Amino acid sequence: MRGLLYFLLFLLVVFGILYALTGWSYSDGERAGTVSKFSRRGFIFKTYEGVLNVGGFSGETGSLTPQYFDFSVKDEAVAGQITQAVKTGQRVTLHYEEKILKLPWNGDTKYYITSVEIVGPATPYGVNPNYPGGQQQGYPQQQQPQPQTQSQPPVQQQPAPVDSTL
Repeated sequence: MRGLLYFLLFLLVVFGILYALTGWSYSDGERAGTVSKFSRRGFIFKTYEGVLNVGGFSGETGSLTPQYFDFSVKDEAVAGQITQAVKTGQRVTLHYEEKILKLPWNGDTKYYITSVEIVGPATPYGVNPNYPGGQQQGYPQQQQPQPQTQSQPPVQQQPAPVDSTL
């Protein structure tokens, strides 16, 4: 009888420690950037995993160096918001909690996203004309030929000057 009581006490302590390590938040914070990859994966336990491109500047080399933040998502509603942000190319702020210990059914990382905040307007990839390689939205409009009279010389269109931001 005494051995069973010690065994149950031991199990209670082990489960209490496991709960504290996986349920208690070691740290929390926010990261902002563009989600570059988001998927649902896993062999047995399917979890949402993603990568946030935070961007960054390297002080050592003086150049832009991408920095990536790997994260996991447990909540279906949050996963839906992130999926929508990936489709529209919007910048997001991810609110996360870091756990001390990760278990396989909770995700691949120790960083769990608790909420999402959309930062900017929707800008699909390759559409912004302000960046190199960007294109105008919509199709170019065709000009209708206008009848010319003999008294007016044809009007030559001159290209508009382009300002360089580089």
